[in-house]
Amino acid sequence: MDAKILIESFAEFARSKNVDRPTMIRILEDVFRAMIRKKFETDENFDVTINADKGDLEIFRIREIVDDNSEDIWDFDKISFTEARKIEPDFEIGEEVYEKIELEAFGRRAVQMARQTLIQRIKDLEKDLLYNKYEEQVGEIISAEVYQILGREILLIDTEGNELILPKAEQISKDRFRKGDTVKAIVHRVDMINGNPKVILSRTSPVFLERLFENEVPEVYDGLITIVKIVREPGERAKVAVESYDDRIDPVGACVGMKGSRIHAVVRELQNENIDVINYTENLDLYVTRALSPAKVSSITVDQERKRISVFLKPDQVSLAIGKGGFNIKLASRLVGFEIDVFRELNEYDDEDVALNEFVDEIDAWIIEELKKTGLDTAKSVLALTKEDLTRRTELEEETVDEIFRILRQEFEQ
Repeated sequence: MDAKILIESFAEFARSKNVDRPTMIRILEDVFRAMIRKKFETDENFDVTINADKGDLEIFRIREIVDDNSEDIWDFDKISFTEARKIEPDFEIGEEVYEKIELEAFGRRAVQMARQTLIQRIKDLEKDLLYNKYEEQVGEIISAEVYQILGREILLIDTEGNELILPKAEQISKDRFRKGDTVKAIVHRVDMINGNPKVILSRTSPVFLERLFENEVPEVYDGLITIVKIVREPGERAKVAVESYDDRIDPVGACVGMKGSRIHAVVRELQNENIDVINYTENLDLYVTRALSPAKVSSITVDQERKRISVFLKPDQVSLAIGKGGFNIKLASRLVGFEIDVFRELNEYDDEDVALNEFVDEIDAWIIEELKKTGLDTAKSVLALTKEDLTRRTELEEETVDEIFRILRQEFEQ
């Protein structure tokens, strides 16, 4: 293989990988200089000139002519007067000899190895470029096409044909994709595994929801509205606390849009995730009240030391505060940074009811605490639920729930 074919084939491969010309030349020169060092032990007195467009390569060995009896005759950058005269008869001592070295002088095996090294260098460069490209985009939304669906992940390709990964854990539970679908997600992280970059995407991250708001709400994108905090149960429910330093802007109204036009686009992308947008405030009581919306809170007691909040509501508001699957109260707790305990306000007709604490001799204390966390603090409030509802709310074992019902019903039968 001559130099022209080698360089042209490399240049074509490099261009197909979008490698710029200066980088291409630098790689070629590095590889050829490595060949020189292997054959001549040094490349300090060699000049390498490459024209990748034409496939031209010129390698010159530069040496100073010294007397045949000189002590320097064995230096790598010196040549004897006799040897120099063999190259050019009219050379004189003290002049420099530019001796052209043809690629064939390195041997066929060295040239083949150089070709493989060039291709490997481009592939390594391609990996570095891919890593750096997506490392800079961590936290940003991208769109990619599904090309393979596996059990634990979905493989996608970007516009340049790079492979991206959307793991099962980073997918919304309601996501259903087919080959060829376009998927929106954020770049979650970029891992380097055995020298290969792996770009991990996410649709469950709170950052994904934040970026969707930036896309749909100009005031958020421009910084006029600040998203203070986002908490999510992906595909089910999310709470977004927002604030504006401009009194003329209603942050909640701007995020929701006229007749919900702005937030509907976000909800659709998140598989109909229920999104509550609330005004952030440093007034903790008011913040908790807003976080538990749509439930109406009657009163609040804060225990700063234990980071717990007791919220009291009318009986018909308890289920709203807890929400389907307990998502509302879980998200509210995460949003305000306190554990929230929900309690029913006792009415005059509750005189016949019995507080769960009265059953501590028959029901384990931790079970009573689990029930109270979901707003169930009396016997009748528990008995008002079905077995399925109580199991779902508390995640207690069915046998435990059966025993609770038996103990509580026995109290009223007596």
